[in-house]
Amino acid sequence: MHTRVNIDERNFRSISCGVARRDRQWQRQSVHRIALVIFMFVLWTTTGFASAGQQPQKPSISFQVARSDLAKAEALANQLAALSPRVDRTEAKLLADCAYATVSQLRRQYRMFATPIFNNFLIYHGLRKRGYCYQWSEDLLVALDALKLTSLELRWGESNPDNWRENNCIVVTAKGRPFRSGIMLESWRHLGHLYFGRVGADTDPYVENRAYARFVLARSATSNPSRANRPIAFQRSNEASGNTGDN
Repeated sequence: MHTRVNIDERNFRSISCGVARRDRQWQRQSVHRIALVIFMFVLWTTTGFASAGQQPQKPSISFQVARSDLAKAEALANQLAALSPRVDRTEAKLLADCAYATVSQLRRQYRMFATPIFNNFLIYHGLRKRGYCYQWSEDLLVALDALKLTSLELRWGESNPDNWRENNCIVVTAKGRPFRSGIMLESWRHLGHLYFGRVGADTDPYVENRAYARFVLARSATSNPSRANRPIAFQRSNEASGNTGDN
């Protein structure tokens, strides 16, 4: 009788120990699983935040282009994108839209009338504040530079400097490409309507003036940039001869 009781007791203890071992094993496995899940979550969130910090997203920028200019802005974007395979198509589109929106705004501000030369006459006599050829290019350069493009460069172009045929434009090139390979943006000759085309194919012989581009951008960065008009060719000629144009 005692032998049966001892056998049953040993069997019971053996079963209890087995259950306890399995229970402890299950608990250890559960702890390991939970720890693994926590580790994966921490790793994922840390990597995500690090990636976000290393690659900040650029703010979305858009410009209101007049309906009549939409097709021309798209054509300009296509020509800019074709300058090089390295040109960012998004940047080309952004520059084109900004250029057309800016020139449209300047046209209203400058109140262009009749012919470009006649507008110079109005500015010279104080009937208009701005609108000389170089002022169109200055204001457009400042607006485009604010885009902080990385695949396109903005260059200052001038033709026939210091004579009555002088004209200025902005030339856009692919990053690191020659000035003559770029697309010119010009508005004065077309009475405040943006013209674009290959600078090397234009009838005027444009050359680059990097110093003046730096001057324009440095002046625009000051808290109170000067808006005074600089003398243009026919004005200097009149002043040198003593003719002020009032006779």
